Amino acid sequence: MRLIVCLKQVVDPRIAGPALTVDLQRKKIVGAQRTPPVINGYDEQALEAALRLKDAHPDWEIIGLSAGTAFDTNVMKGALAAGADDLILIDDPALDTWDSGYLARVLAAAVRKLGGADLVLCGRQASDWDNAQVPLLLAELLDWPCLTVARKVEVAEGRAQIERVLADGFQTMAADLPAVITVTSELGTLRYPSVRARLQVARRR
Repeated sequence: MRLIVCLKQVVDPRIAGPALTVDLQRKKIVGAQRTPPVINGYDEQALEAALRLKDAHPDWEIIGLSAGTAFDTNVMKGALAAGADDLILIDDPALDTWDSGYLARVLAAAVRKLGGADLVLCGRQASDWDNAQVPLLLAELLDWPCLTVARKVEVAEGRAQIERVLADGFQTMAADLPAVITVTSELGTLRYPSVRARLQVARRR
């Protein structure tokens, strides 16, 4: 079973507002100098969902996948330290864009290039644009079902089942695999990697 988790590098949302600037030409928010970016928080929760599935099925493979540019590899390798088996970074200046459709097409092409997956997990939205469009477009391009805003993810007998967060409770939804699932903060935070794992990952290229 192969799980792909989409990860986006973003400006740290904890930076104070006065320290941020807007690049009008690139149409994006730019963080303060010397402040490292972070992995989008919802994407970290998607990774945690994948790791919980792997806890029950140690032979399952988790691949972190990101499309962007100017990656801070030390930041992105945090996914490996947490427990992902592999990390693929698609680095191209053209990916410095707000165009959700373009990013979804790149990610879909990458999923196909990797030979597909049984499940793709994404954060419900990114903290920089808050569009919540890429996972839905990705599912459409792959022609897979999409289950959204999951606080719990289970996989059994070729089907994925989630608890979907609602304003007044939750809803159980299921779909046949392969599928795309978006994960929300109610699932819980990403586990903290051990010192040994961080040291091992720091030596990887």
